[in-house]
Amino acid sequence: MPAPAPKASNPRLRAVLGHEFFAPYQWKRRIALWSGAVLVALAAILFAKASDWAYRLFQLLLTHGSWLPLVFTPLVFGLLCWVTEGRLRAARGSGIPQVIAAIQVDDAGFRAKMLALPIALSKMVLTLLALAVGASIGREGPTVHVGAGLMHWLGRRFGFDDPKALSRFVLAGGAAGIAAAFNTPLAGVVFAIEELAGTFEHRFSGLLLTAVFVGGVVSMGILGNYAYFGTVQASLPLGHAWLAVLECGVVCGLAGGLFARLILLGRQGPLAAIGKLRERHPVPFAIGCGFALAVIGVLSHDTVYGTGYAQARAFVQGAADTPGQGFGVLKLLANVVSYWAGIPGGIFSPALAVGAGLGHNIAYFLPHVPGEAVVLLGMSAYLAGVTGSPLTSAVIAMELTNNQNMVIPIMAACLLARAASSIVSPTPVYKDFAERMIQDFERLRAVPMAPIHSHSEESD
Repeated sequence: MPAPAPKASNPRLRAVLGHEFFAPYQWKRRIALWSGAVLVALAAILFAKASDWAYRLFQLLLTHGSWLPLVFTPLVFGLLCWVTEGRLRAARGSGIPQVIAAIQVDDAGFRAKMLALPIALSKMVLTLLALAVGASIGREGPTVHVGAGLMHWLGRRFGFDDPKALSRFVLAGGAAGIAAAFNTPLAGVVFAIEELAGTFEHRFSGLLLTAVFVGGVVSMGILGNYAYFGTVQASLPLGHAWLAVLECGVVCGLAGGLFARLILLGRQGPLAAIGKLRERHPVPFAIGCGFALAVIGVLSHDTVYGTGYAQARAFVQGAADTPGQGFGVLKLLANVVSYWAGIPGGIFSPALAVGAGLGHNIAYFLPHVPGEAVVLLGMSAYLAGVTGSPLTSAVIAMELTNNQNMVIPIMAACLLARAASSIVSPTPVYKDFAERMIQDFERLRAVPMAPIHSHSEESD
């Protein structure tokens, strides 16, 4: 018989080797999460590059005539709505509510429906198609969805079938997705805590951090250590300049709450009538939304299409050539009709563009306050008003502009915006959509044969 393997004779060494840190199961999970973070970062980079290429195709289309979106945009919006009517329904919308719902519901079938690889792949392809015809959408929400889907798939491949273990993989994938999309690792962690999960699991905290930072290192290694909007050196001196905090917090917060209320389409009042019309005639409704977007595009001189990155950067950098005073309102309307269409696409980048435009408007009434500072406050406050996540909005704004001079003003504006937004839209938009999905699932599970008419983002 073979001799048994020798054991460490030193009791302290045995105690160290027997620690949970060295457990094979723990290292299996670490390897799965770290490799998943690398995969998510690579997917996010590919998606970002492809999004830029898709929008350049649309800009090339515009060179042949500003009227062309009046034809092509409605047709493609209708096509996207029709394609996502069946099994690809979960690919609609931003994707963040799907991830939140998947974390909260410990059901393998529901998670497969929300996060399956075909859903993740179609999310990327269809979002690119929407950007190629000028849809006013972002790629960050879809990147979160794709990251969660990839991590969910990888966790299952590594043999982690326990619902709680898989929820951790989904959480890490979503956080790595937002970190890689914006090249903001810290924002990814805060986003996971505040938006996706709502709590911080102590035993998983270190692993979540390392997974997000691994994805961030991969992103920085390939794209470089850059600030999304470039470095902004603006500051807000103490004194009357702090009126900008109050004005941006209240005005942009109310505007963000209004946007959230519009896209949520409540069950009563005029908005409910719009929601019912969309349910009865989804494809014609999407075509109408595409035509409305093209009309807004003509009125704005082609500035409201796409993510709004170039326009937001021009405002926050104080460029001489900016879209004009009406951009914020027109971009907000473009975001609404694009989301109403029920096509794949997020709201993060377009929300930053709207906030920058509104901040530019507010700066006009504050001539003695640095304009770039007011724009930065407006951008972060509007995002906080839309998402209901003041911490995430503040951290994202600071990391996107590499600005540490305005930490306290930005945080104050975001907190004010969240309070103002709750007057118009009490429940944060992502949470509201996620709760609708969960309610639809629970009704369907309780009465399997009953027809369910979903009001969630899946049917938006």
